[in-house]
Amino acid sequence: MELGNQEVLEPGVASMERLEAAATLLEKMVAWLDERQIALAGDVQKIVATVEQNSDISRREHELEGKLAAAEEQIAELKAQGSHTEVKTVAARKTLPAATVQLLSKQGLDELDRVDAGALDAALAGLSLEQRIAVKAQLLRAGSLS
Repeated sequence: MELGNQEVLEPGVASMERLEAAATLLEKMVAWLDERQIALAGDVQKIVATVEQNSDISRREHELEGKLAAAEEQIAELKAQGSHTEVKTVAARKTLPAATVQLLSKQGLDELDRVDAGALDAALAGLSLEQRIAVKAQLLRAGSLS
């Protein structure tokens, strides 16, 4: 039994067609992998850019935190200076102006070491708002009203 040329070539041709199909698929796969590699490289660059922006933000946050700490320290110093000044002002003024003393004595408040706020409001009821504020401010400065 002799095989014809056709019969001998058929398996080789079929194998050759399968190899060509496999080669085509491999070429498509390589092209797809190349595209994917380019796309991944682009993603990585975007991530690097994002990381750089975050480092700028964190640097700016540190600057702002430093400025905030300095501002809080300055506020604390000013408050401390203000409380010392306030104590000196209250301690320096022990007397009231004569007009205020006369006005309060007419209203029945002769003892001015410590004035009750309720009694003071009742005594100043006949005065205008500006006069009441002025009297209370003088009593506060003298340390008679708390």
